[in-house]
Amino acid sequence: MATYGRGTYTVSGKDIEPTWYIVDAEGQVLGRLASSVAKVLRGKHRPTFSPHLDLGDRVIVLNAAKIRLTGDKLEQKTYFHHSQYPGGAKYVPLKTLMERDPAEVIRMAVWGMLPKGALGRALVNKLRIYAGTEHPHGAQNPQPLPAKL
Repeated sequence: MATYGRGTYTVSGKDIEPTWYIVDAEGQVLGRLASSVAKVLRGKHRPTFSPHLDLGDRVIVLNAAKIRLTGDKLEQKTYFHHSQYPGGAKYVPLKTLMERDPAEVIRMAVWGMLPKGALGRALVNKLRIYAGTEHPHGAQNPQPLPAKL
């Protein structure tokens, strides 16, 4: 805790003890889930939010394979990646990615809602996603993510 002048409070990362939250993704819409997870990872739910600091909490997402998609996204949406070499464009359909690694679909949706650069990479590393209901984070005593956070 640092105070300057007449009691102006400036928060630092050492002042915040991160909380572990757990979310069950079964039946939830992908984008709505990703935005609430990104908000918690970023720390926007805290009154001491500071846009240039990593003050967020850690999030565990379970049942990534049972996420809900609206409309025809499963058949129409594709993910694009380029290797920066000639002819290196890769298009991966969402349906294929869901079959191969459903956790990666959620990770990319959350990453798209976080700041790019070193801060965003640090924030996305605090996200743990599992396709089933089992997770090895019982010792952290995760709390369920409130709906209105």
